[in-house]
Amino acid sequence: MRTESVCLLMRAVQCYRRFGSETFGSLKMQKMLKWPDVLKLAKDGNPAPDHKVVKTDAEWRQQLSEEEYRVTRRAGTERAFSSDMCSLFEAGIYSCVCCATILFDATEKYESGTGWPSFTQPIKENVIAYHFDGPAFLKRIETVCNTCEAHLGHVFPDGPEPSGLRYCMNAVALKKVTKT
Repeated sequence: MRTESVCLLMRAVQCYRRFGSETFGSLKMQKMLKWPDVLKLAKDGNPAPDHKVVKTDAEWRQQLSEEEYRVTRRAGTERAFSSDMCSLFEAGIYSCVCCATILFDATEKYESGTGWPSFTQPIKENVIAYHFDGPAFLKRIETVCNTCEAHLGHVFPDGPEPSGLRYCMNAVALKKVTKT
């Protein structure tokens, strides 16, 4: 428990230094999610998002590229190692390409060797929704944007400590946002 508290404090300080008081003020200290938490959310229901974005299929097709549409609206998967985002480790945040909801802080990004951008935690507990995806032996849970229901990727229980989570995201589902 002590390690989790130190990690959360370090994350908050990094966020404050990197993005200033406006962003820091909007982020609440949260419990670090672990695999049992993800399973519970997938089974019992996800937290309510701050708001919802609903569009017609035609509106999504007009807004997104073909690949973004295929991945985010049709639960597709991009080819492994097809994006430079895997090796991008600059300061910043990552948002949903569909609705601009902030999903991940770059401080939670790491090199997983899988060919997809990987993170250890979302920026807030209610930005990601979790759904069981396939047989239990796969040990994976689908992740979608809790605001617009865009397919993002999957979360696995094989990430680094202290969370042990690997949010394996499709790069085309994310947009890198830098502080302006």
